[in-house]
Amino acid sequence: MHIILVPGLWLDASSWGDVSPALEAAGHRTHPLTMPGVGATGAESAGIGMADWVDATVAQLDALDGQVVLVGHSGGGNVAYGAVDARPDRVAHLVLLDTWPPGDGGTISEFPVVDGVVPFPGWDFFDESDVADLDPQTRADTAARAQSVPERVPTDPIRLSDERRRHVPTTIITGTVPAVKIREIIIAAPDWAAELAAIERVDVIELGAPGDATGHWPQFSRPGAVAEAILRAIE
Repeated sequence: MHIILVPGLWLDASSWGDVSPALEAAGHRTHPLTMPGVGATGAESAGIGMADWVDATVAQLDALDGQVVLVGHSGGGNVAYGAVDARPDRVAHLVLLDTWPPGDGGTISEFPVVDGVVPFPGWDFFDESDVADLDPQTRADTAARAQSVPERVPTDPIRLSDERRRHVPTTIITGTVPAVKIREIIIAAPDWAAELAAIERVDVIELGAPGDATGHWPQFSRPGAVAEAILRAIE
């Protein structure tokens, strides 16, 4: 099976470098992506928005034969979900790594803009629960290779139009929100999680045991567990 791996903000294809080998060893072919405008200047990336990131993912999907698995981490989950909306008949499974699907018009989040781009804001910007499992060396290594993203992307609304996206089997691999809490949200179906609640089949895989800190970037802190969870989701 082809597996397209969509990184979150500030990351490129290399962020999946410790996850891909286990997926390949299991017989799959991985396609880690780098989104348009990542690392570019404000002038070079001024016209790039969420639709361009979705289009880049769809282009990779269209270049492959057969059914495809889409994996999206964090803000990359928005991108992957947009690609599912564009090609619902081509996606065998959607895997969301520590994120959940946006509704039409949804955005990633708002971050400081510097010189027309959104640079990595540093680990102190995030909640301690997001980064608790990243040791100092991992934080330093990841921050050193983080790249800016186009100014528009984090706050650019995604546009969804094909409700068949909700029929694509979906798995959330969660590192920061307990699985039981996600199930409660699906049942309650608040407005901000309406899209999540509308998906026909949602499985939840929780990384780590109760009380075992797992943060928002588990592809760096425990890549083997992430690969194992992806394989479990799509088997």
